[in-house]
Amino acid sequence: MYSQNDLDEAVASGALSADAATGLRNFVEQRSALPSVDEEHFRLISGFNDIFVSIAAAILLFAVAWIGQSIGQATNLQLGDNGPTPLAPAAVAATAWGLALFFTAKRRMALPSILLLLAFVGGVFTAAGFVLVVIIGEQTINNNHVLGGILGAAAGAVAALAAYIHWKRFHVPITVAAGGAAVAAIAIGLLVAAVGDVANMRNIILGFVLLLGIGMFLFAMRWDSSDPARVTRRSDVAFWLHLLAAPMIVHPVFSLLGLNDGNASIGEGLVVVVLYIALGITALAIDRRALLVSALAYVLFALQSMFRQFGAVELNIALTALVIGSALLLLSAFWHQARRMVVSPLPDGLRAKLPNLDRPILSENSATPLPAA
Repeated sequence: MYSQNDLDEAVASGALSADAATGLRNFVEQRSALPSVDEEHFRLISGFNDIFVSIAAAILLFAVAWIGQSIGQATNLQLGDNGPTPLAPAAVAATAWGLALFFTAKRRMALPSILLLLAFVGGVFTAAGFVLVVIIGEQTINNNHVLGGILGAAAGAVAALAAYIHWKRFHVPITVAAGGAAVAAIAIGLLVAAVGDVANMRNIILGFVLLLGIGMFLFAMRWDSSDPARVTRRSDVAFWLHLLAAPMIVHPVFSLLGLNDGNASIGEGLVVVVLYIALGITALAIDRRALLVSALAYVLFALQSMFRQFGAVELNIALTALVIGSALLLLSAFWHQARRMVVSPLPDGLRAKLPNLDRPILSENSATPLPAA
């Protein structure tokens, strides 16, 4: 079965004309009788071989990390007596890059590319952090929030550079989100270094993460607005950025409001429901479900607490699952109609920056697809 990105790549390479690709898209749309915008396509797997290769790559990376850890301990290059060593994440990052040269650059396999990208950037970030700790010394860093924040920011900077290099070489859509996470780590590290050890550091960090999440959301919308038809890789990049921004927005909001302290009252439960409805309207407007998924745990907890306080102790979990499950399925079934109700009243300028309500026809002036991954 051919994916949306396969058609984009075929058009970009000249194997298929734009008119032929448009005709195929229109045929599939008419046959399904559903607007393609409802599907929120993004490339994850193209076949079971993606899963097979991902499992094999994960096993290999685990083995490489184990060997690197053993070598680090044998050479006394480790943290503490039997702590982690920088060689393990460094070996993982190097192996992930080497595998990406084949499975990403040549085979263009989606799921293995995502796994290898995360292993590469995560390995670089961890290795950089461990190396800095080994050089400076654990005792110097203990209970030193300023130095710890600076080291965290430095490791984030190295990871951000690694993500940029990976993007320039492979153009995997999730790489931009990984780089965004690294930049967020830099900002949080610098904040911790600037604030130091204060009584309300937790709330300060949560508020700062909320601001970073809003910034990440706006950055994702910039990618989305550059491809309102969602026919290029820019849409995939925006998807992963929204997936990163959603928890950065949702968790601080509910945490700062005190709605995750383990005992929600009826009033707090109602606040959660109202916030979830607001998130749902936003998700409909931007045609992204990540916000709804990120806040799902909070609304489930709030509703089951409300049902328990109303006396439905034995069935509180079942009733919560029934209400939320039914609501989400109903919203999914009528997503396009609900989205039209939300988007249509908006000003023309704002509506033009949102994903199209209806599938447009691809023309020669359409945005050029980004290189495949």
